[in-house]
Amino acid sequence: MISSFDNDAYPGRPRILFIGPGDSTHTHSWVDLLENEPFNVRVYIPPNMVSPPNTWKAKTYITAYDRGPLDPTIRKRLIDKGKAKRLFARSLAEARHRRWNSSRYAEEWLAQVVRSWRPHIVHTFSLDAAEFYFVVRRDYKVGSLAKWVLQVRGGADLAWSHLDPEVREKIGEVLRACDQLFSDNTQNFRIARELGVREEQLSSIGTVPGTGGIDVRDLAARWDGLPATRRVILWPKVYEWPWSKALPIYEALKLSWDRLQPCQVDMLATTPDARMYYWTLPERMRQACHLRDRVPRSESLEAMTHARVMLAPSLVDGTPNSMFEAMAAGALPIVSPLETIIPLVEEERNVLFARNLYPDEIAAALVRAMTDDALVNEAAKRNLELVNRIANRDEIRTRVTKFYESLAGGVHM
Repeated sequence: MISSFDNDAYPGRPRILFIGPGDSTHTHSWVDLLENEPFNVRVYIPPNMVSPPNTWKAKTYITAYDRGPLDPTIRKRLIDKGKAKRLFARSLAEARHRRWNSSRYAEEWLAQVVRSWRPHIVHTFSLDAAEFYFVVRRDYKVGSLAKWVLQVRGGADLAWSHLDPEVREKIGEVLRACDQLFSDNTQNFRIARELGVREEQLSSIGTVPGTGGIDVRDLAARWDGLPATRRVILWPKVYEWPWSKALPIYEALKLSWDRLQPCQVDMLATTPDARMYYWTLPERMRQACHLRDRVPRSESLEAMTHARVMLAPSLVDGTPNSMFEAMAAGALPIVSPLETIIPLVEEERNVLFARNLYPDEIAAALVRAMTDDALVNEAAKRNLELVNRIANRDEIRTRVTKFYESLAGGVHM
């Protein structure tokens, strides 16, 4: 008997298998782009990537052993409790002979899914997911069964990693194997060309935001008066990791604090190291700085509509989705003058620039943004037009669905 999970909602229509992290709001937003489109969609979460919340309704294969029941209509688990015990015993036995590879079982399952469900398109989110699928294609001979769309993340996947001779060839081998390479910026296409990717492999629909775009009309409708009346600074990614540093931003807040008053700072998606720095702030600042962990994207977007300033300096980035979201919500973005961002915006017309490692620059931008009402209101009007032109979700949905239709037409149906 075929389970409801295995039943396709649109028999005879294209089947798309997404592979990537299940906790990523980018994954959710992109997959949800197709929610009301006539495609059969499933998601596969590789090992060492987090499973999606139970509230997300996309049909998902989960490789991690998650405790608790799952809805069998939208979830399939690789390892149930009994299988986990057997695998644990097997791993102990085979580890003694150095034969056990913990990800091999997940690779076998993915190959089985590709062979049995026969997706027309496999779409991988991030270089990590792409490398996992590349191994499965190579070792299990399933590469000819589906067209492969490889979507790289902003700047984190390629901007620096491709410079390392030890990993450069491996990255190039993976990129050259895909059918279409998606990116949110042209820098990644330039790097891909340097690594031997052919021109016809670069996305036929150009650069596309990693979330699938912004619902500009919805966010604009939530404005409550002019943005300059708001007194909230939103720091949506309080990250301490290779591609952005939190400590200089904390220092900038300290330097400029008295000149920013009155204000509140909403701090989201805090990493452990960045949380540690929070406790170095004086008590009077902590009372106005509200630290939160990762929140659903809907909450992050709601926070944007209450912010006067969106604070996102970084060392490496693509075209930041948070910048587009801020533009639609009326918040003034403070971002870094990176190769991927400069072609899209003008300083003082759309954004304020500040380099991530320079607290003085960030502090100066914060003071300007919190004291210049005309700048904030006029930039908000210009940014609404800009984001509607380059990141409108409805327009991107049309482009993406036509792309999938065309790509699926070249394989089995």
